[in-house]
Amino acid sequence: MTWLNDIIIGLVEGLTEFIPVSSTGHLILTRSILGLPATAGARQLIVIQGAAILAVCWEYRARLTTTLVGLKSDGRSRLFALNLFLAFLPAAVVGLVLDDVIERVLFSPIPVALALVVGGVLILWAERRQHDLRVSSVDELRPLDAFKVGLFQMLALIPGTSRSAATILGGLLCGLSRKAATEFSFFVAIPVMFAATAYKLLGSREPITLQEAQSLLISSVVAFASALIAIRFLIRYVSQHSFAIFAWYRIVFGGLILLIWQMDWVQW
Repeated sequence: MTWLNDIIIGLVEGLTEFIPVSSTGHLILTRSILGLPATAGARQLIVIQGAAILAVCWEYRARLTTTLVGLKSDGRSRLFALNLFLAFLPAAVVGLVLDDVIERVLFSPIPVALALVVGGVLILWAERRQHDLRVSSVDELRPLDAFKVGLFQMLALIPGTSRSAATILGGLLCGLSRKAATEFSFFVAIPVMFAATAYKLLGSREPITLQEAQSLLISSVVAFASALIAIRFLIRYVSQHSFAIFAWYRIVFGGLILLIWQMDWVQW
């Protein structure tokens, strides 16, 4: 039933990558539940992350094309590219330095569960505080705001925190509207995740077998399709609702994992 595992893993990646509930945390827990060894399928996790980010590129293909074409002549395009670079930089630098330590120490269900709960509490706090709304669209974002959001994105290096949650949280605290914070988290994901995918693939150069190629294809297609659905859902949802439902989900889900661990019902 390898193909069924591939579908499940691709679905989990796609549905959780851009919603602020932590795709990495859910993948760690999912693989543990499926009984997959921690060292198996490492390349699959890298590739499906790239497939999910392709969904953002497809959804915003018109904006990305306009930006690339206008880099030489359009000030708005240059500002947008600069903001993405400034938001990308902090996590890229810290990630290069601490990647091995984080994977060795924090890539397990219990740290993930703790990060889910703490992140949920922080999102609730950010939602309930008084908002100083200054930025209603990504085009209004200032370079300093983008860099501040990038500093918050460093929290996403902790498995279970969620890259999108950290970016959205930073956006809310920097005066972005929910929709602007969400869309900026999508755009920032493009350089961050492509860089992370390329970096990790460089360290995984073993020949691909036919079985692994089939596995990568199935899970990548599922990740792309489900990520596209999640992106469109989230943009529509945050236009009229807060992030509270995702925060409570994180708290309940993370708390359930901690309860199961404490009661010794499952050996994570």
